[in-house]
Amino acid sequence: MTESSCTATEFPYLHGFSPTEQARLMKQARLAESTIFRDIDYTGAKKLLEVGSGVGAQTEILLRRFPDLHATCVDLNAQQLQAARSNLGAMPWLADRYSLHQADATDLPFEPRSFDSAFLCWVLEHVPSPARVLSEVRRVLALGSPVYVTEVMNASFLLDPYSPNVWRYWMAFNDFQIDSGGDPFVGAKLGNLLLAGGFHDVTTDIKTFYFDNRNPAQRKQMIAFWEELLLSAAEQLLAADKVTDEVVEGVRREMRQVQNDPNAVFFYSFVQARAVVY
Repeated sequence: MTESSCTATEFPYLHGFSPTEQARLMKQARLAESTIFRDIDYTGAKKLLEVGSGVGAQTEILLRRFPDLHATCVDLNAQQLQAARSNLGAMPWLADRYSLHQADATDLPFEPRSFDSAFLCWVLEHVPSPARVLSEVRRVLALGSPVYVTEVMNASFLLDPYSPNVWRYWMAFNDFQIDSGGDPFVGAKLGNLLLAGGFHDVTTDIKTFYFDNRNPAQRKQMIAFWEELLLSAAEQLLAADKVTDEVVEGVRREMRQVQNDPNAVFFYSFVQARAVVY
């Protein structure tokens, strides 16, 4: 569910950097905005560091919701940064409110105490050392600065009716991420990571996408989006022999069947942590 890959370590990247994937990230940010940002508050902050800013999808939301912020955006991938320049550049009202930097999140090119807030979303799942990233974030934050970290917890995913190909594919999806040096379950570990990293006032909140017959339109929209998310990794999983063409076709078939099932259920939870630098 990523915005970008954010480490200098080379490993296969689950979703790739195609224009289709970049467009999916923009859609994902809009779809999840109300859930992700419901409890985020940067009141009083002026200089925000966004780690793993990707295509700028979250950057636009941050700057729109918090008009006093200037965002310094960091990403390792040049293709993502180019997409961010295009996406954000098409919004003239954001001019002079952000800067884009190509850098390794484990070795940020900023002086200590350069920022008064930080934001990470769908980033730590893709890095071999989340602790090193958080250590660098803490180094460049001023005392009293808040940081919000939003991360996946892929063990929570449920789709009903039961769809065996989707389940096989999801297991392969998570295995591939682990084999590549990432962690599809890092959300549950955020509290420990932030405490070990020297952050204070650490809180965590479980946020959930839960759609059934009470919200059929949203359910259908989310299941259709989830099919896009899953299949964005198909090329990588096929190349690594993690899945077969038959399983991929089965995913397409089953996701459409569930999307049109009048009693379908979609459930997915993730974790958002807040902490402060003291």
